[in-house]
Amino acid sequence: MVSTKVKFTYDDYRTAPEDERYELLEGELVMVPAPGFAHQRISSNIEFILQRFVRQHDLGIILSAPFDVVLSEERVFQPDILFVSRERLSIINPENIRGAAPDLVVEILSPATAERDRFYKRAVYARYGVKEYWIVDPEAGTIEVTKLGEKDLETVKVYGKHESLKSPLLEGLTIQMDEVF
Repeated sequence: MVSTKVKFTYDDYRTAPEDERYELLEGELVMVPAPGFAHQRISSNIEFILQRFVRQHDLGIILSAPFDVVLSEERVFQPDILFVSRERLSIINPENIRGAAPDLVVEILSPATAERDRFYKRAVYARYGVKEYWIVDPEAGTIEVTKLGEKDLETVKVYGKHESLKSPLLEGLTIQMDEVF
């Protein structure tokens, strides 16, 4: 028997029902469950800190999910939080970011997305030039900060409770981990 698998494109993705959240992974339409309370609280805390810092220093813009990042016709992600520098604001259009990657992406792990965020998205974000990627683990109370190296996103440090996170990209940004979790 011959197995055929339908590959979806961004045009197909745009016609998906609006009452659910989806991402497009290698042409496969994947439903993303709504985030729970802990996820929302952590996301809100990080976004507040980033918004304040980015605005104070006029560095660019912070956006949060759901907002499409169209990396290709078959790869569309909705990062929890993203940052685009002032110099690159032109990559943002009214509906999405298309054809370029944000400067910073923050993904907050959940049981349904943890493996995909840690491995698949990390590799794809590196391929498309995300300069910095944070993987937030609510269960462990950690944030893994990675930055783009020559071939991959390389771990700078995994920050835990009672530590101060420092961003390689956003010079001068320090986040007290107790403010996040």
